[in-house]
Amino acid sequence: MASVTLKNVCKSFGAINVVEDVCIDIADGEFLVLLGPSGCGKSTTLRMIAGLEATSSGSISIGARDVTDLEPADRNIAMVFQNYALYPHKTVYENLAFGLRMRGVRKADIDSRVRRAAGVLGIEPLLSRRPRQLSGGQMQRAALGRALVREPEVFLLDEPLSNLDAKMRVQMREEIGRLHGETGISMIYVTHDQVEAMTLGDRVCIMRDGHVQQIAKPIDVYDHPASRFVASFIGSPEMNIIEGELDSDGTFRNAELRFSIPPGCFPEAKPGEPVSFGVRPEHLALAAPGGPASGRITMIERLGAQMQVAIDSGGIRLSSLISRNEALKVGDVVGLAADSERLHLFDAKNGISLRKS
Repeated sequence: MASVTLKNVCKSFGAINVVEDVCIDIADGEFLVLLGPSGCGKSTTLRMIAGLEATSSGSISIGARDVTDLEPADRNIAMVFQNYALYPHKTVYENLAFGLRMRGVRKADIDSRVRRAAGVLGIEPLLSRRPRQLSGGQMQRAALGRALVREPEVFLLDEPLSNLDAKMRVQMREEIGRLHGETGISMIYVTHDQVEAMTLGDRVCIMRDGHVQQIAKPIDVYDHPASRFVASFIGSPEMNIIEGELDSDGTFRNAELRFSIPPGCFPEAKPGEPVSFGVRPEHLALAAPGGPASGRITMIERLGAQMQVAIDSGGIRLSSLISRNEALKVGDVVGLAADSERLHLFDAKNGISLRKS
């Protein structure tokens, strides 16, 4: 086990900057998730940690060692890929053992490591099978086992669940979380799936266009997003974002809506300056019409325990997540009441949160 430190890491392909000035400190034994949309630089960052991509500048350390210029084989890491990369002509046992044999590990030690890893992952009955005889989830366990037998200091996982169906993804998330808990090995996990990030990560690093936007615990990212991008990227349904400005009395307003802002929460917000107002759907309640904020229901989605209500307010589309027992129908005019303790304001120009830290 080891810590991982990225200091001012950059990666360029010609004139295109893919990763810019990334600084991350990952503690020994931590599970860090790199999260972001396609093309944000998260997989490139992971590949630089693995040594599969050279850095353009900056340094990478694993434990006390600077590994920036080391070959992948010398970094004592193990990587699990999206496509499993199992040898089709070898059994599961042979797939797990192959890397150890190439490194000259003794036969008795190989057998011990393979069987121990198979036991941890529950794939002992599969050791004699070949990949074509396995389900997607079983192949993913075999890929994890091949990484685990190396006894690495760091696990790197690049979208390992993207090829699985929804039910199997849930099961494998639990397996990976359990594996981390049992081994204590540092893990860095790349995904664009916010559910995976919120479920697995001790901390989440959100990236956009090669830049780190925020690094924090999952609940802190959700409750206190550092920017408008983070606020809209995390959460499903996503946060309601409304453009407008503050009045001198601390009220957010635009042409159609008014919401009171608690005093002292946003000291950087200046009256008369444009801001982006944010409130999550579960914090936007429906009330009797006639107040300072209202709209007409355009759609109702029943989600089981809750229902999601889409509201149009003068061309602004808002979403509210409420109890399924509310008696509502499309076309109803409703008032809107935002939880004053759960509001967000962002700078209209750069998107940075204006909340008092």
